[in-house]
Amino acid sequence: MASPSYLIVGAGVFGVSTAYHLIQKYPSSSVTLVDRDAFDAEQRVAASWDWNKVVRADYDDVVYCKLAIEAQDIFKNDPVWQPYFHQTGVYWICRSDYAKNVIGHHEELGRGDDIAALPVGEARKLYGGLFEDSNYDGAREVLVNRAGGWAAAGDSLRAITKRALDLGVEYVTAEAASLRFDAQTGACSGVDTAGGGCLAGDKVILCTGAYTPKLLELSAFGSGIPELSSGSRILAAGIATGMARLDEKTYESYENMPVGFQGYTAEHGKPFIGSLPPTKDRELKWWGAKIFSNTREVLPGRQVSAPPSTKDYSQWKVSRRLKQDIAEQRHLWYGSKSKDWPMSKHRICWDAFTSSSDFIISPHPAAKGLYVATCGSFHGYKFFPVLGKYVVQMLEGNLSPELQARWAWDRERPDSSLNCEYPNSELNDLLDSAARL
Repeated sequence: MASPSYLIVGAGVFGVSTAYHLIQKYPSSSVTLVDRDAFDAEQRVAASWDWNKVVRADYDDVVYCKLAIEAQDIFKNDPVWQPYFHQTGVYWICRSDYAKNVIGHHEELGRGDDIAALPVGEARKLYGGLFEDSNYDGAREVLVNRAGGWAAAGDSLRAITKRALDLGVEYVTAEAASLRFDAQTGACSGVDTAGGGCLAGDKVILCTGAYTPKLLELSAFGSGIPELSSGSRILAAGIATGMARLDEKTYESYENMPVGFQGYTAEHGKPFIGSLPPTKDRELKWWGAKIFSNTREVLPGRQVSAPPSTKDYSQWKVSRRLKQDIAEQRHLWYGSKSKDWPMSKHRICWDAFTSSSDFIISPHPAAKGLYVATCGSFHGYKFFPVLGKYVVQMLEGNLSPELQARWAWDRERPDSSLNCEYPNSELNDLLDSAARL
């Protein structure tokens, strides 16, 4: 029997990892990646396209802790991934039992990583006192895990994509406009593109991130299959990031800093705030406290949250209010000494969320041959080396019962108010007055 053909829509970490694992396991199969941007484009809309992303295993959820350790070990030891990983450690200011839970999971999993919970006074002296001026209000302790760090995200995404192409994956630059369905069987047979073309596959895997709810809504309308809609399962949302360009002296002080996190709970009303070490261009990055949806009418009477419809998601159009949010979080980390740092970039990153921050890696029950692998919820990149392994298991029906239940399309989901990383604003409320729609 001939191998099925695979059409993977979206070439971020979910899509590329899936293609990479599929072509290694089934080298004679037809595996096609389709994305609106070329894989080597200077700028892309994928959440995983970025200068740097966190690689850590500090999860107070043992399932994701285990998966993150697996991925982190690959980043650290596999020569394909190792060039992009920087083991700087992680410094996490905790306002809950987070450190206790993380350390407990590492012990349960038999890890011997250099990880500890330190009193605030002791922790502030680490790394030459780089975080001496950070905000420790309400902090119980500081979790320090020297096994974590960060990776050059955009560089690694391009490199692994290129490696998959060298192994036989085909890459098509096109925007998916709607899903196609076989008129006789009702099975999903591919996608129609915005340019008027069509791409076919026996198995169609949506790795479309923040674009997923809109694509499914348009496809539900066009096909007459209302069950395709994601409903309340997936919410597209964005967050603003900022980068400051450091002078040479300041760069020397921060060059080897760990990844930093300000940890909060749902009661604090804000997500954890992180900051990454400076890039080779001496740009130090952190993100804001506002995670926002962008609810719009995509069809008469049908509203979903989706990124702006411009080709680049208007990712560089950052309002004054969001820039102020960035400035406030910078001060949270670096205090008054950072007030004169020149800002070099402001950018909005978009991703897909579930109320529990769990991924969705599942067959879509509305159509045979259609699968969903997305919802990074701003923490998907660190699993890049292993995501495809589990997507392939899902395609083959071999995903463990535990992961199958966690990542199912239809499952009981918690109230989003319990998740401090869930979107907490609407973009339209954060725009400058003249830009409001």
